[in-house]
Amino acid sequence: MGGTRWSDDEYVERAVSRKKSGKDAFEHNEDIRAGRAQSGVHQKMNPRGVIVRESRDSEAHPESHAVAVLFDVTGSMQSVPRVLQANLPRLMNLLIRKGYLEHPQIMVGAIGDATCDQAPLQIGQFESGIEIEEDLGKLYLEGGGGPSITESYELAMYFMAWHTALDCYEKRGKKGYLFVIGDEAPYPKVKQKEIQAVIGDGIQGDIPFPDVITKLQQRYEVYYIIPKMTHHWGNEEIRKKWVDLLGQNVLRLEDPAGICELIASVIGLTEDKLDLTNVESDLAEAGTSQTVARAVSASVVPVATRGRK
Repeated sequence: MGGTRWSDDEYVERAVSRKKSGKDAFEHNEDIRAGRAQSGVHQKMNPRGVIVRESRDSEAHPESHAVAVLFDVTGSMQSVPRVLQANLPRLMNLLIRKGYLEHPQIMVGAIGDATCDQAPLQIGQFESGIEIEEDLGKLYLEGGGGPSITESYELAMYFMAWHTALDCYEKRGKKGYLFVIGDEAPYPKVKQKEIQAVIGDGIQGDIPFPDVITKLQQRYEVYYIIPKMTHHWGNEEIRKKWVDLLGQNVLRLEDPAGICELIASVIGLTEDKLDLTNVESDLAEAGTSQTVARAVSASVVPVATRGRK
């Protein structure tokens, strides 16, 4: 996938068309809420039976680089995908025009709770053009979740570890990027019955979550982002569980409006195309507000100050 190119004009045309027709950018979610579609995962975002989601080189993108963004859409977190959709041109322009990542191929997806939600996992394709927004429009922003402070992040990360293939890694030895945006803790293991029910894999038993992370980190730079949206923002128990798994790659974002800018800045810093002193100026040039730019600059300090791998 990912053979097309990003176009701001195409994005604007789609926005104008939606406004005229009165449609929401998240059309599948809107259809469910209005009773026009059955509640659950859109067929094209359904992970069940998927052998692999691929980020591959193409004529348009001879050196593709995979970027996956998975959103927790339980509770109040269901609004975060709308932030990315509204600011998608800024993300793409920071990556491409600023030279942070010349040929990004972006996958979007959503995470719920496999113990109770109708859509515990939604996974799109790796795309480079307007198809990114099209996949966002197929997400169901369920807003469910369980009664505890855990969601099925481990199920999503299992899929990414076992069901994706990346030319950036296989051909060039460069890891892809995985950003998981949430505010709760993972379950301690991926359950055999949930893998079978949601993804369709037949495995012999449960898999401890640290083992999933180990496999995932072979091919991805993995980040967990906690935006300031709920009371879990300040929950140190949740943060510590993620830090134990990912170390300095657990980032807190004071202003949730800066999700796109944070993703782009992390990539720019990791690719050595940006340094901390230039983060705010690059974002200001891209049209980001001073408040958001400052929040992003503060959030990426652990990335900017760590030793390069």
